[in-house]
Amino acid sequence: MRVAERISVIGTGYVGLVSGTCFAEMGHRVVCVDQDARKIDGLLRGEMPIYEPGLQALVAANLEAGRLDFTCDVGKAIQQSDIIMVAVGTPAQPDGDVDMSQVKSVLHAIAAYALSSKIIVMKSTVPVGTGGWAENLLRNRAMPHLAFHVVSNPEFLREGSAIQDTFHPDRIVIGSEHREAGERIAAMHAPLGAEVLHTDRESAELIKYASNAFLAAKISFINEMAHVCEKVGANVTLVAKGMGMDRRIGPHFLNAGIGYGGSCFPKDTQAQLKLAQNVDYDFKMLRAVIEVNQLQRQRFVVKIEEAAGPLDGKRIAVLGLAFKPNTDDLRDAPSLDIIPALQERGAVVSAYDPAALTQAAARLPGVSLCTDPYATVYEADAVVILTEWSEFRQMNWRLARCLVNTPLLIDGRNMFEPEAMRELGFTYVSVGRQTAYAEDTQPIRST
Repeated sequence: MRVAERISVIGTGYVGLVSGTCFAEMGHRVVCVDQDARKIDGLLRGEMPIYEPGLQALVAANLEAGRLDFTCDVGKAIQQSDIIMVAVGTPAQPDGDVDMSQVKSVLHAIAAYALSSKIIVMKSTVPVGTGGWAENLLRNRAMPHLAFHVVSNPEFLREGSAIQDTFHPDRIVIGSEHREAGERIAAMHAPLGAEVLHTDRESAELIKYASNAFLAAKISFINEMAHVCEKVGANVTLVAKGMGMDRRIGPHFLNAGIGYGGSCFPKDTQAQLKLAQNVDYDFKMLRAVIEVNQLQRQRFVVKIEEAAGPLDGKRIAVLGLAFKPNTDDLRDAPSLDIIPALQERGAVVSAYDPAALTQAAARLPGVSLCTDPYATVYEADAVVILTEWSEFRQMNWRLARCLVNTPLLIDGRNMFEPEAMRELGFTYVSVGRQTAYAEDTQPIRST
């Protein structure tokens, strides 16, 4: 018979809120903790602090069932739980190192409030060696008769599909120096039916960084190939498809575009690079991955200017602001670099995103934020796609063609087939593919 664990999850960001809710759905008794009283009050009313498909309904169901609760009382949550999941932020510092202040605060709270032995599950992405450091801190600060076993259990959730990823993981990684603690955490995941990899703590901590760094490398590689394709007349979509048919390579993360963003890849690649520096190793390949990703945003601005001509006074309509679809997350989104660069060149920018408008209001001054895509493109001299929301695929592009000043579509995510957009009357510019010119449009500049 499966045991229902008493779990506290400290931190209600993407990882903590989704993980805690999903463990409650699996039958465990979960309390999610956050110091932000307004956020906790909202969660108790069923209001989500993040945009994540399916999350609101899952939270409501488990609140009603009594398996899930939210609180600001970290002491009570620690005392009433046997397993404590640490899911607080570990942002990057200016030098690329990891800011561990929130993790340290949680450990201090555990040491101060714990009245019984605990298993500490590290869900936050942390540097190698954190597990041993955390155990030493607890041993030195907590009551001496208590035992604390720190288990590394990295998350591999994608924003926008985090619930799906939780219930259908590729693998469960558990790094523990205490066999019983590792097996207990594995048992919590048993209903998911995924393969469990037991490792030492250091390897588990590094697996998360290595995975994200490798995926980032695939993105930067295909973006470099896109530039070669443009110069030789090839189609990067077909090149990527041919590469992905090789089982050794696979098709995932080979979509050319404007590069990666979000809360994980930029931070984790920088942290991995800093980790290598801290042990006197120059990780040249990863350094290039990061450089290429930043250059990709700059190159896209140049692409827009080359297609539209001088931008001073031009009306540029931007579709998509979040770093990826199905999220409202603007952290390190390409839009935050690309739009200000367009404004610096004199462009007048209007923008629309299905989920991120509230966050964008504070991050993108001077941008006219619209509540639907058709108002956004009205009288535009160029339409630019920065996020591949499915809503944009379903737009009436014939209507959009009638609304714009100039039928120029510059697609940073390669959402459409060039010929299809040309037949709709647009000059279509994408990444790593040849421009498709509308029949009544001549190239602005020769290539």
